[in-house]
Formats: sequence, C-alpha cells, structure tokens
Amino acid sequence: MTAKPLTLGIDHVGLAVRDLAITRDFFVDCLGWTQVGERPGYPAAFVSDGHVVLTLWEVTNRGQRVEFDRKTNVGLHHLALRAGSEEALEEIHARVSQWPGVKVEFAPENLGQGPKRHTMLYEPGGIRLEFDFDPRVQAAA
Repeated sequence: MTAKPLTLGIDHVGLAVRDLAITRDFFVDCLGWTQVGERPGYPAAFVSDGHVVLTLWEVTNRGQRVEFDRKTNVGLHHLALRAGSEEALEEIHARVSQWPGVKVEFAPENLGQGPKRHTMLYEPGGIRLEFDFDPRVQAAA
C-alpha cells in the first residue's frame, strides 16, 4: 500500500443529461457558472464555477433514455456542491426553486444535528443536486 494517495482530487465530473441546452442554461444563467468549452458534434458543454468543471453530455437517443433513479441505478446518487456562506445557500435555494423545470426535494435544513445545512433538488435535466454549507469548513479555510 502507498503512503499517500496516487490521485490529486477531481479533474471534472461528466454527467449525461436529457437536454444539453436546458441543463447548461441552469448552471450558467441560474447559478452564475461560466461555459468554458463545448463539443457541438457530441453534443457536450463544459461549465465551471471556478472550482470544479462539469462536462454535460447530451444523451444520444432521447426516446430510449432511462431516467435517473438513485435507489436502483448504480452510479451517481447526487452531485454535492458547496455554498460559500449560509446566505449563498439561501440565495441558491431562492433562485433554483423559481427556475423552470426544477423539482425541489427539500429546502435548506440542518444535516443531522447541524451545523451543516443542505438542500436537495433535481435540475431541469434530471440530475439530483445537493447544495450545502458547513461553517466548520469555512472556519478552517
């Protein structure tokens, strides 16, 4: 066994989505991310918040796609993204809950006994997202 990990963290996360434009617009227009690249022939778009890059790949056969089910499909259960403050978490919830096609699972609440708080939702393309804020991480940073 090695003394230290052989990897250096996440380079990017690739997500298959039902409609590339809808999911890209959610990240860029609702959450304020930046589109940092694209592959129109695939089609794919690359978006970033400056800390993580998501590769959004549109499924090739929409008619035969299988919708996400976190309880029966192996793979992604949800993608968790960190908010920079309690206020940012509340602002995220306010924006996304009004965004067309978003299904909010629950509003910001304590994770267990707290102080970490989180909210869960499905973005318009069907990916389950968690947004969280933990003041203990902020204090340590």
